[in-house]
Amino acid sequence: MESIHCNSFVKPSHTLRRRNLSVFDRRDAPSRTFSAVRTSNLSVTAAASTDITTSTRNASIGSRNPKDAAVMTTGMERVGKSSAALEQLDIERGVCIPFRKYSPETVRSKVLESRGSVVSLASRGVEIVWNLGLYWSTLVYDFLVGRDEEVVPFRARQLRNLLCNLGPSFIKAGQVLANRPDIIREDYMNELCILQDDVPPFPNEVAFKIIEEELGQPLEALFSKISSETIAAASLGQVYRATLRATGEDVAIKVQRPQIEPIIYRDLFLFRTLASFLNGFSLQKLGCNAELIVDEFGEKLLEELDYTLEARNIEDFLENFKDDPTVKIPGVYKNLCGPRVLVMEWIDGIRCTDPQAIKDAGLDLNGFLTVGVSAALRQLLEFGLFHGDPHPGNIFAMQDGRIAYVDFGNVAVLSQQNKQILIDAVVHAVNEDYGEMANDFTRLGFLAKGTDVSPIVPALEAIWQNSAGKGLADFNFRSVTGQFNKLVYDFPIRIPERFSLVIRSLLTQEGICFTLKPDFKFLEVAYPYVAKRLLTDPNPALRERLIQVLFKDGNFQWKRLENLISLAKENVGQMSSNPALKVKRVESKLDLTDTIKDGARLFLLDEGIRRKLILALTEDSKLHVEELVDVYKLVEEEVDIPTLAMQVVQDLPNVFRDFVLSWSNSVLSDR
Repeated sequence: MESIHCNSFVKPSHTLRRRNLSVFDRRDAPSRTFSAVRTSNLSVTAAASTDITTSTRNASIGSRNPKDAAVMTTGMERVGKSSAALEQLDIERGVCIPFRKYSPETVRSKVLESRGSVVSLASRGVEIVWNLGLYWSTLVYDFLVGRDEEVVPFRARQLRNLLCNLGPSFIKAGQVLANRPDIIREDYMNELCILQDDVPPFPNEVAFKIIEEELGQPLEALFSKISSETIAAASLGQVYRATLRATGEDVAIKVQRPQIEPIIYRDLFLFRTLASFLNGFSLQKLGCNAELIVDEFGEKLLEELDYTLEARNIEDFLENFKDDPTVKIPGVYKNLCGPRVLVMEWIDGIRCTDPQAIKDAGLDLNGFLTVGVSAALRQLLEFGLFHGDPHPGNIFAMQDGRIAYVDFGNVAVLSQQNKQILIDAVVHAVNEDYGEMANDFTRLGFLAKGTDVSPIVPALEAIWQNSAGKGLADFNFRSVTGQFNKLVYDFPIRIPERFSLVIRSLLTQEGICFTLKPDFKFLEVAYPYVAKRLLTDPNPALRERLIQVLFKDGNFQWKRLENLISLAKENVGQMSSNPALKVKRVESKLDLTDTIKDGARLFLLDEGIRRKLILALTEDSKLHVEELVDVYKLVEEEVDIPTLAMQVVQDLPNVFRDFVLSWSNSVLSDR
C-alpha cells in the first residue's frame, strides 16, 4: 500500500483586542428591573419538583427502611431537576428529542459503573482544580498589582495552552467559549479561536488500528492508498485521504481519537458537579442555571462523538441541496462508517481563502460569493439545518463554480418556530419596531420569559441605528456583534448554544468573504436573497411577513415594494453569473407569478387588505397611478402578463368558492 503526502492545514492569523475586563465576565450586577424575574427559568423545575415531592412522600410511606426512602427521594429529585433542564432546552428550541445520547443520569451511571471510578474522578478533579486554580491565582495577582491589562495576550495564550493540556473535553470547551461573549471577554475569545484548527494529531499507527477495528478488515483490503500524514486534526478526531481499492475513488477518512469517550463522560460529570455550585452566580449574571449551559455543551459534544450521526447529517444536507446546482455536498459511504470512523467522498476544490486561485480557475468572484452567502442563508432560514463550523478548511470553491462543504459533525437545528422568529426579527428591524425586536430575544431564549424588556429597547435601537444608519456600504456583522457583546455585559442575556453557532457561522463566512474581496458588503448580498425569498416563497408564514413589511402603521409602502423587487432582481442577476447555473440552464428571471396570484386572491378575499390597498391607491385624494406604473416597469420583463391573466381567470372559481365560505363563516359567527 503506497503512501501519499498531503498539504497540512493553513493556520489563519488572529488579532487580539483588549477590553477593560477580566478574563471571565466581571460585569456589575444587573439592573433592578431584572432582579424580580430571574426565577422564571426555573418554572419547569418547580413543577417537576412538586410532582417529585408527592411521589417521594408516597415512597417513604411504603418503605420500611427510612434510609432507602431518603436515597430514593434524593435520586428522584436529581432526575426531576435534570430532566426539567433538558425540557427547558426543548421548549426554547421548539423541538422534542425522544431519544437522547446525553442526560445527566446517563453520564453519572456511565462514570460510576466502572471500577476505580471514585479514584479516577478524584485524581482528575484534583488535576483540573489544581491547574485552573493556579491559572486563576495568576489572574488575581495580575489584578492586585495592576498589570491585568498589560498581560492579557500572554494570559490568553496561557489559557489556550492550558485547555490543550487538559485534554479533548477542555479543547472542545475552549472552542465553545470562543463563541460565547456572554461568558468570556473578546480578546480571550480571539485567542481561543486558534483551537478551531491548531490541535496536535495522534499517531498514525493508533488511527489505522481504530479503522481496522471499526470496519472489521485490514487496511490494505479496503484502501489501495492512504496518506502518511493527517490532512486535518481536531479535538475529537483527525482526517486522512485514501483511495478505495474496490472502485479507485478518492475518499476522506475521519477517525476518532482513542479512548476518548470515557474521558468525555468523566469530564462532563465533573463539569456538571462544578456547575451545581455556580447556579446562583449564573442565574444572576446570565439568567439561567450553570447546569443548563453544561447540558447544552454535553448534549452537543456526545452527538459529535457518534460518527453515524454525522453520516446522517451528510444525508440530510444532500437531501436539502439536491436541487441546488450551486452547492456540492460529499457523498457518504455508510457501509464503511461506524461510531468511530467515517468515510466520505473526497472533495477536490480550491481553498476559499485563495482569491487568486479562484480567479485563475476562471470563476467570477462576485458570483461565487453570492452563491456562498445564499447557501448559508438557505441553511439558516429555509432548512433550519446549518453547518456550525464553516471555517476556511471546511469550505471550498469547485472548478465548476459550486461551493463545497465538508465536516458535518457540528451542525445545529433550528425549529420552524425559531426560523419564523428570526424572519420576524428581520421584519421588525426593517420596520424599526425595536420593542418587538426585544420580545423576539425572549422568544428565542436569549432572555428568560417574563423579563421586562423595556431597558433593552433603547440599547437595541442604538445598535441598529448606529449600524444600519451608515447604509449597506458600511454594515458588517462583526461590528454589530461587537456592540451586541457590550449589550450582553449590561443585561442578563444568555446566548443559546444553537445561536452561538449561528453567530459564529455568519462571522466566519463574512470573514472568508472579506479575505476574498476586502470591500465585500455582506448585506448587499444577504438583503437581495431575503427580498427574493419574501417575494417568491409560497410559505403562508412568509406571505404574512411580506404583508408586514409592505404595510407600516396601516399605510402601504410603495417605495419599499420597489426596493424589494429591485433587490430580488439583483440576487437573480448575481446568481446567474455563476457557471454552475449556466451549465444547468437555470432560468435567470425573477418569477413573481405565484406571488401576484396570491396577492390578487388576498385582495378579493381579505376585506382589511382590500381597504388598505384602495386607500393606498387614493391617498391624499389622488390616484397613485405613477407608483403603479413604476412597479409595473420593474416586473414587466419578469412576468408574462397574458399567461398570468389567464391563470388568474382560471383560478376565479376557487376564489369565488373561498369567498362564499369566508362570507358564510362570518355570518354564522355573527349569530
